Amino acid sequence: MIAGSMVALVTPMDAQGRLDWDSLSKLVDFHLQNGTHAIVAVGTTGESATLDVSEHIEVIRRVVKQVNGRIPVIAGTGANSTREAIELTTNAKTAGADACLLVTPYYNKPTQEGLYQHFKTIAEAVDIPQILYNVPGRTACDMQAETVIRLSTVKNIIGIKEATGDLSRAKAIIDGVSKDFLVLSGDDATAVELILLGGKGNISVTANVAPREMADLCIAALNGEADKARAIHEKLMPLNKTLFIESNPIPVKWALHEMGLMPDGIRLPLTWLSAECHEPLRQAMRQSGVLV
Repeated sequence: MIAGSMVALVTPMDAQGRLDWDSLSKLVDFHLQNGTHAIVAVGTTGESATLDVSEHIEVIRRVVKQVNGRIPVIAGTGANSTREAIELTTNAKTAGADACLLVTPYYNKPTQEGLYQHFKTIAEAVDIPQILYNVPGRTACDMQAETVIRLSTVKNIIGIKEATGDLSRAKAIIDGVSKDFLVLSGDDATAVELILLGGKGNISVTANVAPREMADLCIAALNGEADKARAIHEKLMPLNKTLFIESNPIPVKWALHEMGLMPDGIRLPLTWLSAECHEPLRQAMRQSGVLV
């Protein structure tokens, strides 16, 4: 079963914005060595919006090959076009992904019925486990709990990444779906409490730079060790907050560069972390025990 700490992996690039395959391999090894339970390749943290289709699928293919079945690989294949999402999901299945993560259509602003039909159509078109992803702060599209519960009975739809940070919303979903439906946090700041409510894990930005700590946090929470999980959470809180000092993944890519794990590359319209944010993020990394 997919559960635990799932890193929303960045896509490393050089200063010209070209994909850096050597650094991608280094990052995958970093997570395999530090207890990450699953890798999400080319999600929104992986800059899926600015990778073309061939790059998108090649990142997934390389991550799948390197992981070689040791942990699940979840491919980000969402789009605001249902046809494009089907194409990406089909290609991800061919590349060997274990599951796909599909964000709600952004900008279009579909109705709840439109969301239901969008995800149902993709699930019926491609026979691979699929995880819904709701992050209205980024998409301007909010999938309500009732729609998630309705979709939870559709074949191939196995879970949701719930990134609103609204624990009452998460609880309503957990209470309304079957026990084998995965409710995953997509918000590092509230992940512990969501898991303690019955969630199955966290798709995490923070895990990029603190994989061992996030894995330990998720295991403790899944085991019901609330005090231990909350203690780790408190240690990571400076990082959880400061990794969003500018738009994700700007800060986390800077942090990984600071750790020597990748070059200083990002694609427009995103830009490198502003100079005035360097020291606050560096300090948060130190406070959370991340080696700089």
